[in-house]
Amino acid sequence: MTLRSILLAPSKLLQRRGIQNLYRQYASGHREIPALTKERYPIKRGKFSEVSDGDIARFESILGGKNRVLTATEEIQGYNIDYLGSVRGFSRVVLKPKSTEEVSEILKYCNERKLAVCPQGGNTGLVGGSVPVFDEIVISLQLMDKIEKIDEYSGILVCQAGCVLETLEQKANEKGLVMPIDLGAKGSCHVGGNLSTNAGGLRLVRYGNLHGSVLGVEAVTAEGRVLDLMSNFKKDNTGYHLKHLFIGSEGTLGIITRLSIFCPTASKSINVAFLGLDSYESVKNTFLAAKRNLGEILSSCEMIDALSLESSTYHFNLQSPIEKYPFYMLIETSGSNIAHDEEKLTNFLESTMEKGLVLDGTVTNEPTKMRNIWKLRELIADSLINDGYCFKYDISLPLDNFYDIVLAVRDRVGPLATKVTGYGHIGDSNLHLNVSCPKYGSEIHKLLEPFVYEYTSNVRGSVSAEHGIGFLKTKYLKYSKRPESLLLMTQLKGLMDPNGILNPYKVLPQV
Repeated sequence: MTLRSILLAPSKLLQRRGIQNLYRQYASGHREIPALTKERYPIKRGKFSEVSDGDIARFESILGGKNRVLTATEEIQGYNIDYLGSVRGFSRVVLKPKSTEEVSEILKYCNERKLAVCPQGGNTGLVGGSVPVFDEIVISLQLMDKIEKIDEYSGILVCQAGCVLETLEQKANEKGLVMPIDLGAKGSCHVGGNLSTNAGGLRLVRYGNLHGSVLGVEAVTAEGRVLDLMSNFKKDNTGYHLKHLFIGSEGTLGIITRLSIFCPTASKSINVAFLGLDSYESVKNTFLAAKRNLGEILSSCEMIDALSLESSTYHFNLQSPIEKYPFYMLIETSGSNIAHDEEKLTNFLESTMEKGLVLDGTVTNEPTKMRNIWKLRELIADSLINDGYCFKYDISLPLDNFYDIVLAVRDRVGPLATKVTGYGHIGDSNLHLNVSCPKYGSEIHKLLEPFVYEYTSNVRGSVSAEHGIGFLKTKYLKYSKRPESLLLMTQLKGLMDPNGILNPYKVLPQV
């Protein structure tokens, strides 16, 4: 077949800013309220104090009145329920600090009173890590959204942890820079939450993970001590790199309040290709060809199966630029020389089509077309929850076994599932396995877990590629961590949070 470029029909809905955020708000308000976590899962409340009227009065004095201390049931319900509707706590108070000093005062008081807290950003997490399990106090960082500095010479951006990722991306672009992380939830997720979960994103294959991009953080410990671990240099080899303790710790060791992050120079030449393939084997070989032939300009490589694309196009009224195929790939290149990059991409596509790996495709460098192609991929996660309830698994797998688990799960759950799909970042071996069903059911849950994690462990994969452990994966952490590592993690938690008030019941297995 010949390569063709097709203009995607733009959806009026998708032309609005923040479509993901709008949809998430709509979905959260229209889905069934889940059972309380304590009723759905066998877990006991820790020996923490309960919030009293005196505590609320103290919080009001710290935050300068009642406006930033939420206690009304209708105001705080959204803070108690995760985005997927998997878990629900029953916190009776939400605190909204504006500064590191306020966070420090809150934690100092809570530690003295042995009041458990749950740090929360945009609440877009998928493993139950950002909402209370019982009645923990929610510390929302929504109002900590100041961008302090963007240095176009060094490429360093300094901001508070509550900044929305999409806002940072827009401001960085104005300076000729690009954020090194890009997520489908960027319209609502907070950068502090991204760091806390060590989020991966769509362009990890080009820019690496946050441990490499983040230069420094400011964090508040359980006892209210402010740790200034900020840095404005890529080279700062001064002893233990303590910032790494907080990146990926999901708020269990401290609350990240500020950060500095390196933003690369934005590429002048960007191209997006959307390809149709007939098998996973062709996907794997096309990815290998992309690495070899596109080299330094390859910035993203995504795999989408037919059911995932069908869900995205149907629920958001989108149009695929090519006909139906069993598999699709979205490949993005970023460089500085338009003619050079287009020539490399064209040669790559012609070669893969001649070999029968790619059956059809479209390639474009027009901004509107590229955005619309990316929407096909970015909105899959949101579309799959429209079937009622969705079990989501974020795992790393060897590429030889990458798609096999999707087929194995389909056979295992049978008609209990509406659909079982797989898509994700094949460029860094990260599969998003989704199992949709009309509503949550313990029968299908027991078929899925621990089966998915045992399968992943048997091929030496990771039970969490980029979403973290949160609450939902604590008892499965053993499939990816040896007992010696778990012991050291437990010891670190005990050292930094001796009263266990920071995001309890999360990350570490309960004993």
